[in-house]
Order: sequence, then C-alpha cells, then structure tokens
Amino acid sequence: MKQTIGNAGTATTDRPGNKSSQKPGCSKEERIKQMVVAGTPGPAHKALGVLVGNWNAEVKCWMEPDAEPRVVQGTLKANWTLKGRFVEGEFKGEMLNQPFTGRSLMGYDNSSQKFVQMWATDIQTSVFPSEGKADSDYKVITLEGKGDCPATGRRGGPMKKVFRFLNPDKYTFELFDVSNGKDVRTMEITYTRQ
Repeated sequence: MKQTIGNAGTATTDRPGNKSSQKPGCSKEERIKQMVVAGTPGPAHKALGVLVGNWNAEVKCWMEPDAEPRVVQGTLKANWTLKGRFVEGEFKGEMLNQPFTGRSLMGYDNSSQKFVQMWATDIQTSVFPSEGKADSDYKVITLEGKGDCPATGRRGGPMKKVFRFLNPDKYTFELFDVSNGKDVRTMEITYTRQ
C-alpha cells in the first residue's frame, strides 16, 4: 500500500485495484510525463525574470482612502530559487514605525495556470497567499487573496495585488482592499532598479 498526497493536499491510499486517483487509460509512464511537464518552467516563469535584481522602493500607505499617504523608503533583493520555478524576494523597510523584513515567493503554477505568491514578515505570524492571472504580454499581473487585519480585527478580508511592469528597470505594486465591492487602494510601491 502506498500513501500519496491528493490534489487538495489530503492523503490518499493507493490499494491494488484502486484506480480512483488515476486517469482512465493513463499508464505510469504517461503520469510521470505529465508530472514532468507540469513541473517544467515555461514562458510565464520567464516573464517573472523582470523581478530579479536589487531595487529601491518608495512605499505609499493609505490608512484612510481620502487621507494623504504615508511615504517610506525600502529595498528589495529578488533572486531565482528552486531551479527557476520561483522568484524569492527579501524586502526591507518600515512598518508601524519600526524596521521590518518581508519575504515573498512568487511563481506560476502550470497545473492551475495561475500566478501564485506567498508573503510573510517578521512582525506578523500570518501569511498572505494570493493567486491570479496576467495580461497577454505579462505586463500586468493581478493576484487575489484574503488577509487578516489585526488593527481592525477583520478576518479573511478580500484583497487584490496588481503588478505593473513599466520597463525593465521600473515596476509598481498596488494593494487594494476589495471587501466593499470596490477597489480601495491601501498601498502603492514603486520599484526602481538599483
């Protein structure tokens, strides 16, 4: 008996004669080939290469939609990891009037055909996963996810992230609260290559 992890991350058990986890008529060699194809970086991964490098960041944060944003500076170092499947970023900046470090992992899931990102910091214990699509030439990537806000106590609030690649040496990142059915910008970061 062999235990495997199913699509939803749950353990399933392959028993002799149990073909529920296999495609009908799909041989072991075909399944291996499908796994290799699903794990091979492609054009969407190549498009993420624009993120790689050292960046200066101007961060604007809005606590209220009509208020003037708070502006702080930061830096981002981003490199390929896991054999070109993900871009790993380390952001250093200021939040809540104290220095912080944030880490991100961004890639493209060939199986779901979506871009995926995970964000975590050294001043929070939660993570912010998101996923989404790009326009046809990979100039805009839009991700959606849900996040908690300790300041307001709101849990699972829907958020949207938009990456806009302006040229090889400049891009923007916008974060929107979409909980009230409209996009309310809460953050905008302009990245300029060092």
